[in-house]
Amino acid sequence: MTFLQLLLIAIVQGITEFLPISSSGHLILIPYITDFPDQGPLIDVAVHVGSLLAIVVYFFKDVVVLARGGFASVGIGKAPAERKLFWWIVLGTIPAVLFGLAIKMGAFNSLAETWFDITVVDDDLMSSIRFTDLIAVNLIVYGILLGLADRFGGNEKTFEDMSWRDGLIVGIAQALAIVPGTSRSGVTMTAARALGYSRFEAARFSFLLSIPAVAGAGILIVPEIFEAGGDLAFEALVAGVMTFIAAFATMAFLMNFLKKASMMVFVVYRVALGVALLALF
Repeated sequence: MTFLQLLLIAIVQGITEFLPISSSGHLILIPYITDFPDQGPLIDVAVHVGSLLAIVVYFFKDVVVLARGGFASVGIGKAPAERKLFWWIVLGTIPAVLFGLAIKMGAFNSLAETWFDITVVDDDLMSSIRFTDLIAVNLIVYGILLGLADRFGGNEKTFEDMSWRDGLIVGIAQALAIVPGTSRSGVTMTAARALGYSRFEAARFSFLLSIPAVAGAGILIVPEIFEAGGDLAFEALVAGVMTFIAAFATMAFLMNFLKKASMMVFVVYRVALGVALLALF
């Protein structure tokens, strides 16, 4: 891949990963609207790891709190409040893990072929759903749901108020983001807003919940990148570093933006992009 393609992928990922507009959907669309070849899932995951590092740096204090909770859970130190928050994040991660494993095992292949008219290739559903029509529909549907949750959701809860029920509900929402066009940050913010979390806290909750999910994907894919070696490993490293820079800047912007504005601009963008994709493709 050229440096220009890597730069484009990094900027798109860094911006769209934290804005509730679907990073995976935008990454998949790059080959459709440019002359660049599909960058493939290895580069996709590499740039997601760059986004993960941006989350860890930006929310370092919260990450330390969760780490203390993890250590307390195995008998190292005493931090009951932190331990509770740690386990609610773990609980919220389980649905995405189970859903991802089910897809890998082909559990939804026949459903996809029947309901969505998707032809499963080589028994791999994930390689068969990188299509613009599915992305477009998800952009519109989940965009409308985000708008409704943001309009009618409460503002009284903070991350520290999280319960096992809230963690599980947002975790189930996160599992839906495996399908491109949904937006992991968008659907988890939607669920959190519907549960009464403020915009700022919904984003905070969403980003912290993403850490184990993205880290897990990174751990699984990094060995494949190094095994491939050569150009691919270097390209993944370059894309990851550039994504970190773009992601950190975007996150700083979004967290300040949500303190004083609604999410309606993202809702309008999602719906407009979805309609445009249906019209064009």
